[in-house]
Amino acid sequence: MGVNDKRTASLKPGEPRQGVGVVSRQPAAAETVARRGPLRYYVEAQSTGLGRYVLEQPLFFFLQGIPSLIGIGLRALAYRLILQSDGLPLVEDHVRLCQPANIHLGRRAYLDHSVYLHACPQGIFIGAETFVMHGSVLHVYNFRDLPNAGIWIGRNSYIGERCVIRGQGGVRIGDSVLLAPGVQVLAVNHLFDDPSRPVIQQGISAQGIVVEDGAWIGAGAILLDGVQVGAGAVVGAGSVVTQDVPPRTLAVGAPARVVRQLDADGKP
Repeated sequence: MGVNDKRTASLKPGEPRQGVGVVSRQPAAAETVARRGPLRYYVEAQSTGLGRYVLEQPLFFFLQGIPSLIGIGLRALAYRLILQSDGLPLVEDHVRLCQPANIHLGRRAYLDHSVYLHACPQGIFIGAETFVMHGSVLHVYNFRDLPNAGIWIGRNSYIGERCVIRGQGGVRIGDSVLLAPGVQVLAVNHLFDDPSRPVIQQGISAQGIVVEDGAWIGAGAILLDGVQVGAGAVVGAGSVVTQDVPPRTLAVGAPARVVRQLDADGKP
């Protein structure tokens, strides 16, 4: 299972993704800033309320940069006040947490140096004993109010160095999944059907992405919005996935295509 029964990161084979066909033509960030005002927009992006912002920022100021086990220990005690954690959160130095009240860490989940998590009301859920490594970005700030935005990662998974996961359409990653360094999982797309307007002003679409249990996504691969990678599948390094990858297959290339079926022992 994933983080818990109600918020599992994985889907059963063939189960439909959430958020299929969601389109938002709400204003881009610059227009939203102008409408709400820059100060209000900034605080809303950082925290779930002014009171929580006042609590969170001093903790970050004094504790965020302390290295080594001393820093991990101090943050383990203090950060339980501002995020949800099954046990003591294991957070390295210079980790940036935006809207930490919407972040849930499973037992012994680990956030490495300089990880950036930007949550939203639906949240970021990281399962027990899952590692998110140096420089990775998990980002779902949802100022357009998309209904399925969020990131759910199951147990015992590994998010390699400098991965980028954008969860506006919802990203669900299962148990024991391996994302190699530099993988991008992009559950959002820009609309560009109106030639009279800049793309940035036309809104976005968001269908969601699913990576099922036991899959391996090779270094530098890109998963585009709307795809599902089946259980035990392997995506080759540098591939661009634009269509579903069936369970226990190997897909390579740009765009990725299935080149072989994997046997029960994981050998080609």
